[in-house]
Amino acid sequence: MIKKAGYLLFAAFYYLCRLFPKDRKKIFLVATHDDSPEGNIGIVAEAVRQRGEGYRLVWFTRRDRITDPVNFFIRKPYHLATASYVFLDNEFLPMAYLHFPGSVKVVQLWHGTGTIKKFGQDVNTGTLGKLEYRANQNITHLIVNSEEVKAEYASAFGVSEDRIYPIGLPRTDLLLDPDFLEEKKGQFLNRYPETEGKRCILYAPTFRDSEVDSPEIHLDLQKMSDQMSLEEMLLIRLHPHVAQKIAWEENRWENIINVSEYPGVTTLLAVADVLITDYSSIVFEYCLRNKPMVFYAYDLDEFEKNGRSFYRDYRSFVPGRVVQSTDEVLDCLKAVEENKAAAFTELMFDKLDGKATLRLLELIF
Repeated sequence: MIKKAGYLLFAAFYYLCRLFPKDRKKIFLVATHDDSPEGNIGIVAEAVRQRGEGYRLVWFTRRDRITDPVNFFIRKPYHLATASYVFLDNEFLPMAYLHFPGSVKVVQLWHGTGTIKKFGQDVNTGTLGKLEYRANQNITHLIVNSEEVKAEYASAFGVSEDRIYPIGLPRTDLLLDPDFLEEKKGQFLNRYPETEGKRCILYAPTFRDSEVDSPEIHLDLQKMSDQMSLEEMLLIRLHPHVAQKIAWEENRWENIINVSEYPGVTTLLAVADVLITDYSSIVFEYCLRNKPMVFYAYDLDEFEKNGRSFYRDYRSFVPGRVVQSTDEVLDCLKAVEENKAAAFTELMFDKLDGKATLRLLELIF
């Protein structure tokens, strides 16, 4: 009820500010999932700056809170009401009570390059589902990586396929740029010199709706630490909601590092020699590295029956071996598994030329 009141108050100031003239050079950026330079919004912002055409960028991030009411309920609605372009990487529920003029372009980039598990309108019901649906009706451009996923995204966002553009997402450009990847590897080594020369294994599990209040790390880290070789290092990247609720004991293991707060997931993908994940969309980005993946789906049966479930048959779709115990994960790390990343990439990407950002700017501007 309190959140709804906040959305309505935001909308009231937005409509009041519609009395001010539109600024054809103003861009409103909603980056409530990833406001780093490696996120879709950050990449677009930098590309716009490099164009040098005098566009003004106004950001809305997780740091913009109701606790600063002047900023949240006056400044931000004013800038949104007078902007000619809106870019988002997440749902922005105040939009459920807004209507944009036809001249405004509302571009949803989302924060996942693809999807394995169902999301949005395909899982959310009740008030949240209704608010999401109403907010999404403002979208003019929904950007995806391929024709293959258009139907899934149309269903998840509740929009027609004619609003969906399979031109590729900005963050994939970074993973296709060898110079960028080498630069990021160097920055990572400067911060974590103990990883130099090691086989880096990235564990990046997705968020479970059933663990909102008490999330856990279900991989046996002590066993991983004991059985990994001296040449291996395990990097843990937790979902932001999980990371803030998990009590992490620093320096407990010499060969395990918590990198959940590291700015920029792309850097971690550049560093990782192996990815361990489950139902996360991170697989759609890591496949561009053409390196092995292990799918630690310890709760697969439960997730299919009582969780979000999937758009496709999980076991046959993911590009790697599906396992359900820490012992099996360790077996995969020791064995040479068939690398299925190339075939997966060919299916899920229409273009791999590193020019997705350029295509986006040409489409919108």
